[in-house]
Amino acid sequence: MPKKRVLPFIILGIINGQPKITGREVTAEFSTEIGDFWKASHSQIYPELRRMVNDGWIKVSTSSDNAKEKYYEITAAGKKTLDDWLNQLVTELPVHEDLFSLKLFFIKDMNDKRIPELISQQLVLLKKELNYLGHRRQKLFTDDTMIQNNYGHYLILMRAISRTQGQIQWLEEVQKQLEEK
Repeated sequence: MPKKRVLPFIILGIINGQPKITGREVTAEFSTEIGDFWKASHSQIYPELRRMVNDGWIKVSTSSDNAKEKYYEITAAGKKTLDDWLNQLVTELPVHEDLFSLKLFFIKDMNDKRIPELISQQLVLLKKELNYLGHRRQKLFTDDTMIQNNYGHYLILMRAISRTQGQIQWLEEVQKQLEEK
């Protein structure tokens, strides 16, 4: 079964939240907040923007200051498309690409020396991630008004913090068990 395209809906959501946005600014969103849970490259985004213009979901304008710089704005058809997508329930879990779990899965012997190394390195990465997420929370959600105005984003960030804390806790428990052997 072919993978459903999600990128156009992400781009519609970005443009809907920031009218008159450039392609460069759309791409930059994937290196900040959205990039924490969805990746897309420049080579994926620009062709998608062209398709979305052709589909009538967004329109393009230029600035009198710089005719080469294109600005994208969502159309009524684009808003309807985005709303229709947001109204669809999520009916399947996402496919995970977790190399740590994949490698751990293929190690058969509980005394394999790679296990403590994998766990130790994963702890380093997750603690770094938790620190990053905590800083994002402090920066983006300084008060209740910021939370209320961006509640979905806040919930996703809190879920990421909770998930990362849970993974750290599990890894520390496994690490302790391995040290007790």
